[in-house]
Amino acid sequence: MKNMIALTGIGYDIHRFAEVPRPLMLGGVHIPSSRGLDGHSDADVLCHAIADALLGAAGLPDIGYWFPPGDPSCKDIPSLDIVAKAVSLIRERGGRIVNVDSSLIAESPRISPYLEQMKGALGAALGISPVRVGIKATTNEQLGALGRREGIAAFAVAAILMPEDLTMP
Repeated sequence: MKNMIALTGIGYDIHRFAEVPRPLMLGGVHIPSSRGLDGHSDADVLCHAIADALLGAAGLPDIGYWFPPGDPSCKDIPSLDIVAKAVSLIRERGGRIVNVDSSLIAESPRISPYLEQMKGALGAALGISPVRVGIKATTNEQLGALGRREGIAAFAVAAILMPEDLTMP
């Protein structure tokens, strides 16, 4: 059995609200809202922050490398697919996901009624129990762009185990 080492990564993402109608996706869950987020994919800031945390923990390039914003094949893709790609890259290198923890920052809409559903969707994409997926929701206390309800942001941290003798390609 290989010796494994624990690694951590941090991720952040922010998207402004779209000018045109579009669904609001957070943590792979459709959140009823009159406004969705602007972005090339489905603009799920929580999934993006988690994917970047995973990729960072593994020492891999961020999601923009794997899913370039100008690539037409990435247009409107579900961000759970982005998370699944990060997980796949870690598993290909002999690693596994331990847990993720995250915070969503939004003045609106109210997110707490959807947290358990998000944990379930993310747990499935991550291949871990939803009890190892932390999601908190908070406001920005009406400060700055987020406080003015111009968008939503997310922070995430991920813990993974990787083979100690792993050499990066």
